[in-house]
Amino acid sequence: MFAFDELTTLFNTRSYQEKSVERTQAWAVRCIAEHERLTAQRTHRPYQALFGVIQGAQYEDLRRQACRGLESIVGETGRGFDGYGIGGALEKDNLGTIVRWCNEELPEHKPRHMLGISEPDDFFVAIENGADTFDCVNPSRVARNAAIYHPDGRFNINTARFRRDFTPIDENCDCYTCANYTRAYIHHLFKAKEMLASTLCTIHNERFTVRLVDSIRDSIDAGRFTEFKEETLGRFYATKR
Repeated sequence: MFAFDELTTLFNTRSYQEKSVERTQAWAVRCIAEHERLTAQRTHRPYQALFGVIQGAQYEDLRRQACRGLESIVGETGRGFDGYGIGGALEKDNLGTIVRWCNEELPEHKPRHMLGISEPDDFFVAIENGADTFDCVNPSRVARNAAIYHPDGRFNINTARFRRDFTPIDENCDCYTCANYTRAYIHHLFKAKEMLASTLCTIHNERFTVRLVDSIRDSIDAGRFTEFKEETLGRFYATKR
């Protein structure tokens, strides 16, 4: 669960970003207090973790200020936030830099959650700069438009060349869609405007994303993160499908 925050855009002024950080900080104080109150009332239920959200756009001083401010909020119990979400407006090229700024300020023993990223290159950049977990609507959003994630790159299954392709989306994928349906059938579903089409593509895209992050974790354990990054991104972005 995340504390309430204000999501700004890159078009907002520096002055507005400053006010947004202050506003998000004030809301965070109220969220901690309310979370403590509800936790005390619901001792019979499992504990619900609460994360604070870091804003500050592309400004280093505001990002660091937001991190320090959230870390200082501990409430009456002294527990503070259970983790931190790195969100807000940022440019793709600055993703790694912003994550690094935040992680230099945040406590090492608490998780960092990256809000709103799901492309393979973004995963690697965020992870190598300290992000632990992620969420994003993109795998389902692009699935509604017939876009499929594949190790050899993203492709659109609505194109004519898949009309008679009776192979799975990915022969090495263990998702429900790949185990039970062919590219040709999913292509047909999109042409027929069946809702099942986007559902099946979403199932696959979500599984692709989970499997990718699992593999990244394994590569870290094996001490070959850099090699795996180069192999994966080199393959995914090498060709246009």
